[in-house]
Amino acid sequence: MTRIALLSDTHGLLDKRVVPYLEECDEIWHAGDIGSMEVLQRLRETKPTRAVYGNMDGGDVRYSLSEFYRFRVEDVNVLMTHIGGYPGRYNPWLIPMFQQAAEEKAGNFPKGGIDLFVCGHSHILKVQYDKQWNFLTMNPGAAGKEGWQTVQTILRFTINQHEIKDLEVVELAKR
Repeated sequence: MTRIALLSDTHGLLDKRVVPYLEECDEIWHAGDIGSMEVLQRLRETKPTRAVYGNMDGGDVRYSLSEFYRFRVEDVNVLMTHIGGYPGRYNPWLIPMFQQAAEEKAGNFPKGGIDLFVCGHSHILKVQYDKQWNFLTMNPGAAGKEGWQTVQTILRFTINQHEIKDLEVVELAKR
């Protein structure tokens, strides 16, 4: 069983109120717009961290991360990027990746397919199952104070073999 803390859009601020929620997890995932290498380093010092760069990240963060990250946690295949969209309104450059993943899943490749799609960028917390592509989508909203959102948010959940469960929305405070 692996407990995940998922955040995005910190924009250079790792709010001290976020840290206790991260410490209770096994891994931290950051879906881009980290904002600085200092924030990335603090996350990595807290727990093992998986991250992608966002459109607002500078060269140092971009150099150390990728735009797309496919990985597996237990029996769950994950695709993470910053600018992703949501069911019915994905960014067009993702569709070939989704098609390839669907073919992998249909062909029963041992580690193929996508079970969980993670993105950030919109600052809107949204968890939705995509019936067309047959995977769960998660956007944790924004953990930083930059942007138009009124509440800082992160998500926490558990991966237990092939199950994604125990989803928790953490609202830090109104800005």
